[in-house]
Amino acid sequence: MRELLHLDLLREGKSLLAFSGGVDSTALFHLLLENGIDFDIAHVNYHTRPTSDDEECSAKTLAKHHHRLCHTHSCRLEGGNFEHRAREERYRFFGYLMQKHGYRYLLTAHQLNDRLEWLMMQLCRGAGLPELLGIRSRDRHDGITLLRPLLEWDRESIEGYLHEQHIPYFTDESNADERYTRNFFRHRYSAPLMREHRDAIRRSFRYLEEDSDTLIQPMVFEHAGDLCFAPVPNNTRSLLSGVDAQLKSLGYVMKNAEKEKLKNLRVAVVGRKYVVSMDQDYVFIAPYQSGVVMDKGFREECRRLNVESKLRGHLYGSREAWEAIRRLKGAPTPLRSD
Repeated sequence: MRELLHLDLLREGKSLLAFSGGVDSTALFHLLLENGIDFDIAHVNYHTRPTSDDEECSAKTLAKHHHRLCHTHSCRLEGGNFEHRAREERYRFFGYLMQKHGYRYLLTAHQLNDRLEWLMMQLCRGAGLPELLGIRSRDRHDGITLLRPLLEWDRESIEGYLHEQHIPYFTDESNADERYTRNFFRHRYSAPLMREHRDAIRRSFRYLEEDSDTLIQPMVFEHAGDLCFAPVPNNTRSLLSGVDAQLKSLGYVMKNAEKEKLKNLRVAVVGRKYVVSMDQDYVFIAPYQSGVVMDKGFREECRRLNVESKLRGHLYGSREAWEAIRRLKGAPTPLRSD
């Protein structure tokens, strides 16, 4: 029986496998079967390739043959930044399924080559440890726990497994196009390194993830309407990592200059969309609203509670967020009914 990561967690309940029909997700499908894991699959058809409908049909047939549910979602995304919008679309779909059917974990088929390619790209952009380890074996996304059981398998081993078992899969022709940044790094750098140093690379990522778990304190954000808040972590790296992850879940990717600004400031407006504010105890993230006319009583209570001025525009229009701020700031009296 072949080893997957987090087998103990996988046996806790039914999981949902994000399934494309490509080499990695096909291998993970069959390895989960081999290990007796209870799971269903979810497939998103973007209609971007001539084989898209065939891939959806194949996913349904495979699931039916092995007595699994196959949830499908069809969409056509137009305009720029397709990868980002496609990711948002599929995670909305996955989140809906997780909640509706009560799946315990979402499984994705990222593997060791993916991890090395990501690290190389982040290294060339200038990144810290959390960004370099953006693909982790266990992670959280919008309240969903993700597991990546294949993360210590390299691409050559996965393809070898499928070949040995005579298991068919679909190939995305775009993976050969070096105009895409990831493909460029894959063909020029990560693939040769993986062939020569596979075992050492696997060990290095294992150590790096252990070090990251020790150094980076996770931030768990709560919500009050569109206001997000979490306790201030014990170091700057944890703060930047947590705020960055939360903003990504809201659809905004911080620039390096914005991260540097947050190291030295207690409040910052990022992308003209969100305000990030810190006091002694909490980090707050809210939509940035300027030019809001506020009554005198509200302004006075904000000053008394030491509420950052850039947060006030949003708080003035959201009773739920304002009540949460007052509670966290220790306001002694309840809000007036008027």
